[in-house]
Amino acid sequence: MLFKLALRNVLRQKIRSGMTLAAIIFGVVGLILAGGFVQDTFIQLGEVIIHSQTGHLQIFKKDFIEKGTRSPERFLIEAPGELARRIEKHDGVDQVMGRIYFSGLLNNGKRDLSIIGEGVEPDKETKLGSFIMISEGRHLKDSDREGILLGQGVAKTLGLKPGDRVTLVLSAAEGAMNTLDFEVIGVFQSFSKDFDARAVRIPLSAAQELMFTKGSNMLVVSLHKTEDTDRVLGEVTTELQGGAYDVRSWKSLSDFYEKTVQLYDRQFGVLQLIILLMVLLSVTNSVNMSVFERQGEFGTMQALGNRSRDIVKLIIAEGAILGLAGAVIGVALGVAAALIISAIGIPMPPPPNANVGYTAYIRIVPLTLVSSACVGFFGTVLASILPAFKVTRQQVVDALRQNV
Repeated sequence: MLFKLALRNVLRQKIRSGMTLAAIIFGVVGLILAGGFVQDTFIQLGEVIIHSQTGHLQIFKKDFIEKGTRSPERFLIEAPGELARRIEKHDGVDQVMGRIYFSGLLNNGKRDLSIIGEGVEPDKETKLGSFIMISEGRHLKDSDREGILLGQGVAKTLGLKPGDRVTLVLSAAEGAMNTLDFEVIGVFQSFSKDFDARAVRIPLSAAQELMFTKGSNMLVVSLHKTEDTDRVLGEVTTELQGGAYDVRSWKSLSDFYEKTVQLYDRQFGVLQLIILLMVLLSVTNSVNMSVFERQGEFGTMQALGNRSRDIVKLIIAEGAILGLAGAVIGVALGVAAALIISAIGIPMPPPPNANVGYTAYIRIVPLTLVSSACVGFFGTVLASILPAFKVTRQQVVDALRQNV
């Protein structure tokens, strides 16, 4: 009977209930769209990092991250093929590829440029690097034994294009100098503009020849699904525990990603708080006006024997009905709006320090739907409590005068 009466009261005050409902729906839809956009940013940023730089997992000698940048030749995995075959046996692993790092000088016949280089397994890296764009030429292939892929910044600085010849000079093991001529196969753009300004890629076999080694600095693990990262990380870490290797996931290797997630999480938290306050203020104002206009009605109820707590329950029940309706309608409209926007796409400019823009979408995330609905529902219920207790403080006689 309580909720039946509360529903009749809500339907009786169509304009005021409609305004309150609109505020709740607007808040819920806003949270769903904002949360879906943030989640899409996290997912797309993670996939870009994985498929342009880090892979899902990386395996290397201990202290390589801290000390290997200056002397990568001191941190070589001596039998990378054997270790790669062990890792490939894990469920969910797509492929394992070796990389070797070096620094040196690239000469175009007129000038030198200091570069950082990667020796890679071309066919495997092409499959992994789905977010690396080739602006000129093509990707490296395993058959390109004397081919080199240049970052866009390197090609622009030296004025190089596919088909040009260059000479790579680097310091090999024990300080020996070595050189090798290459043909420019293509020019690439990755997620990082700074990386493209200094980076080149050559076949792993050529890099090993230049550095007089058969080892690799790291093994990059690519998985079928990004969701399996933590599971495979745990399995590989357990298998290699106690050895000379360190295993890292793409998240721990990308400081930029972690900071971006923290920033967006805090921004979305502030947005949730703002919308919650907006709903609270809107509903509180609406309920206050409704209570003021219905003082005579509440006085009559008390005169007929209803206790103060019955009136409090009635007002809160009215708020709960509005909150529930607003949450349900808001979720439905939010999902519909997300699907429509995602079908069109949102063109986004390149992020800071990046070369390539992207198309953003609104992800439908169950947790975001539930949290948005809860904000709308509980915000409305909370906003009804203060006005409900406020009306019970008025004397019955004073309330009955409002009927005259």
